[in-house]
This record gives sequence, C-alpha cells and structure tokens, in this order.
Amino acid sequence: MTKDYYKVLGVDKNATKEEIKKAYKKLAKKYHPDLNKETPDSETKFKEVNEAAAVLGDEKKRQQYDQFGSEGPSFGGAGSDFSGFDFSNFGGGFDFGDIFDSLFGGGGARSRGPRKGSDLQTEIVIELEDAAFGIDKTVSLRKFDVCEHCKGSGAEKPSDVEVCPTCQGTGVEQRAQRTPFGMFAQTLTCSTCKGVGQTIKHKCHECHGQGRVKTSKKITVDIPAGINDGMSLRVSGEGQASDSRGPSGDLYVVVHVAEHKHFVRDGDDIYLDHPISISQASLGTEIEVPTLEGSAKLAIPAGTQTHTLFRLKNHGIEHLRHSGKGDQFVRVIVETPKKLNREQKELLEKLSKLDKPKTLFQKIKERL
Repeated sequence: MTKDYYKVLGVDKNATKEEIKKAYKKLAKKYHPDLNKETPDSETKFKEVNEAAAVLGDEKKRQQYDQFGSEGPSFGGAGSDFSGFDFSNFGGGFDFGDIFDSLFGGGGARSRGPRKGSDLQTEIVIELEDAAFGIDKTVSLRKFDVCEHCKGSGAEKPSDVEVCPTCQGTGVEQRAQRTPFGMFAQTLTCSTCKGVGQTIKHKCHECHGQGRVKTSKKITVDIPAGINDGMSLRVSGEGQASDSRGPSGDLYVVVHVAEHKHFVRDGDDIYLDHPISISQASLGTEIEVPTLEGSAKLAIPAGTQTHTLFRLKNHGIEHLRHSGKGDQFVRVIVETPKKLNREQKELLEKLSKLDKPKTLFQKIKERL
C-alpha cells in the first residue's frame, strides 16, 4: 500500500522544506531508540520518520512521490534503501549531523567526566543591628560531605583507582549506528565508568565507593554589614559532595532581617519616632535619642511642631557596596498629657489666658 509520508511527518502537502525539516527533527528526537525506551515500536517509527524525510526532503523524489506514491518506480516499493540519500539536497542548510547535534548535545556525550555536586540552600534570621554592622552566623546542615577516609576517590587505597578499560580514561565511548542515510558515529557517556574515566578495584569501606558520606556539619557564614532582607550569600564548596568525584556544590544562605521594635529601615536609612512634651516643643530643648550604636543628642528648637523630622547624619546602615553609612531620621511626636496635677493645670490655665489663638472668623475678617 502507498505510504502517506506527509501524515508520517504530520505536515501539509504544501509544506515547505523548512517545515519538513522542523517536523523531522521533532519526531526523530521523539522516537529515537536511544532516547525513547518506553514506546515499544519506537525503532519502527524512527525508521518511518527517516524514510518520509528522505523522500520529502528531495525535490525530485518528492515530485515522483506526489505523482506515483511510495510504490512508484523510483522508490522500489516497501523496504527501499535510503542510505544513499544526500541531505545537502534538503536545502536551507539542512544537515543530518545538525539533527543529531540537537538530539545528543552537539554530537558529544550528554554527561562526561566528574560532575559537580548539587547546590544547597538554607535560611537564617538576623537582627537589624547585625545587618547594620555585620556578624558571623553558624548554620547546621545535614548533607553529603567528602569521605575523609578515601578523600572522595571511593577507593580503599589510592592504588585501587584504575583507568577505565572501556573508554581508556576519556569518559566516553564511540558507537556506530546504521541509519537510512548511512553509518553515523555517536559519542556517548561510557557505560562502564559513567563518564568518570576511572574504575575502582576495591571500594572504600566507609562510603562503599560513593566518595561521600551523609554528615551533620556546622558552617560559619560571614554576614556583611549592609545586607538587605532577602539577599542570598554563596558559600563556595559547602553544598552536596559530588557522587562522581567532582567538586562539591555551593551553599546559598538566604538572609532575613527581623523587624525592629523601634527602628524602621528604608534602604540604608533608619527612622525612629520619639515623643516630646508640649513645653519641650514650645521652649526648645536637647533630648537623648537611641541609635543603633547607643545614643546621641538631638537639639529641638523652640516652636517645633509634631511630626517634624530631624536627621542624624551617618547614624544609619553601613553601605554594602561602597563606603559610608545612611542616616537616622527622628520624627518627634508632641504628646498632650492625659492627666494633669494641680500645679500643671494652673500653669496651663494661665497660659491659655495669655495665649488665646485667633478664631477662624477673626482670621477671615483680617483678610478682607
């Protein structure tokens, strides 16, 4: 029966060469026997896809196929040999090697040599003062660490590490595969050493050849001054130890800065609300206000209104990426006393007689 090559590739009969190329690359990757171990007939489907692409990718063969079908004289019926097909005729730079590059990572092995261990992440909470001046924090982890006995080699003795006989230490092996387009050589990860390039004669009795063991470890993390909430610090080499004798991964520490009881942070500046009395606001005074470093004196001029903002220069958070510090801003809140003793009441009554504010009506009348 005539085979519907367009249906095999899932393209329209008016499909361009680029559309046929795209469809073939997608299906070749889907059904390649080395990539698809779950579909029982993947090898058969892969051959059908190759056969369809070999015909539709050649203008002359495509014309003959459109006229006579797959049983035409040019194809020789079912089971035709397409090994002589030249993919350079596909046009648009289409090359069979390009396809296998996309399937197998540039024609090389997908995994070669020792692999780096996995990265780890943990979180810590620090105080605002710690963020302002920096601090060393200790974190506890359960993780894979390099085996102390074998130093990560996985061997009982250094002499037990041998060059892999299959790949001769390269970590890869070559395999030739016959395709409808001829023989194609693939470079794959060595099946014996899994890409490490070495085998072990006698495995380490501590890690059983893994090169790493599960441990509990305390790690000191240097928290720099000026760090912001949510920032992440990298501690090189303190992640998971590699399972293939490669370097260890890294540890990422996410830092959270706790809310302060009195201070509010805005960038590298901090803000503080501080109460003052009516008499202090009216007459002026000097008050002592808390800072991240202790305390500082702040002059309050006479006639200060509530919510007035004062600045204490260089009393904020240290800049993370350059020298200097932010500022501290103090917002004074003029408090009205809720309870007065007899003397206070008498003084305020005298003051009220001397300092009667003009009414709204009087102010409007003066403007007219």
